[in-house]
Amino acid sequence: MIRAGDLQIAKFGTGVRVDKKGAIDLVTEVDVEVERMFRAMVAERFPDHDVLAEEFNTVPTGASHRWVFDPLDGTTNFAHGVPIFCASLALEIDGEAAVGAVYDPNRKELFTAEAGQGARLNGRPLQVSASATVLDAMLVTGFPYSVQQHADEFLKVFGQVLRRARAVRRLGSAAIDLCWVAAGRMEGFWEASLKPWDTAAAALILREAGGRVTGMDGGPWQPEREDILATNGLIHDEVLDILR
Repeated sequence: MIRAGDLQIAKFGTGVRVDKKGAIDLVTEVDVEVERMFRAMVAERFPDHDVLAEEFNTVPTGASHRWVFDPLDGTTNFAHGVPIFCASLALEIDGEAAVGAVYDPNRKELFTAEAGQGARLNGRPLQVSASATVLDAMLVTGFPYSVQQHADEFLKVFGQVLRRARAVRRLGSAAIDLCWVAAGRMEGFWEASLKPWDTAAAALILREAGGRVTGMDGGPWQPEREDILATNGLIHDEVLDILR
C-alpha cells in the first residue's frame, strides 16, 4: 500500500496521461501502473489467489482467497490536482473480508483492520464518533458517473439530508469517506453506485471501529451491492428514515 501511495505522489501534478472510460469517468496512467505492480506482486507471492481490481478484468478461478484492490480511489481528484485520493486493498477469505487497508499518501495515513481485531490509523486504535443525532452530524456522500442522467433523483436525496444534518460534504473518494467515518471525523456516508474495490476494505475498517454498514434501504450489505449506508451506528436509523 505504501508503494502504491509513493507512486501516486511521485506522479501527482506532473501532467500524467488521462483517458476517458465514460463521459465523466476518468482513468490515468497511474491507475494502470499501480494495478499492474500489484497484480505482479500477487502473481509472484500468491499465484493461486484471485484478484478483483478496477482497471483490468480477469476471469475468477473460484479461489478461497481474493484480493480486492483499487489502485487509485479518487481518480478525478488526482487528474484535477486535488489531493484527496488513496489506494484501497482487502483480502477476502471464503467471501468474507479478513483484512483491509486504505492508504492516503497526502496525509500519510494508513487505515487498517483485521476482522475481529479492531481498526487502526497508523497503529493507533480507531473509534467512531459519539454523535447521536443527524443534527449534530457531518455526513459525506458521492455521486455516480451517471449523475448527469439522473441528477434530479440524487439531488432530491441530497437535499433531504442537507435539511437535517449539521453539514454535508462530497470529497470524491469513497474509501476515504468511509475511513473518515471510522476515525470519527464524519458520522455517516451514503452512495448509490459503487464497486467492491471502492468499499471492501474501508467497510471492514469502519465496522471494526464500531460503525454500522447496510444498504440504503437498511438491508444486508456486501461489497457486490452497489448502494451503501455507513455510519457511526448511533445515527443509522435516523439517516435510513431520511433516505427512505
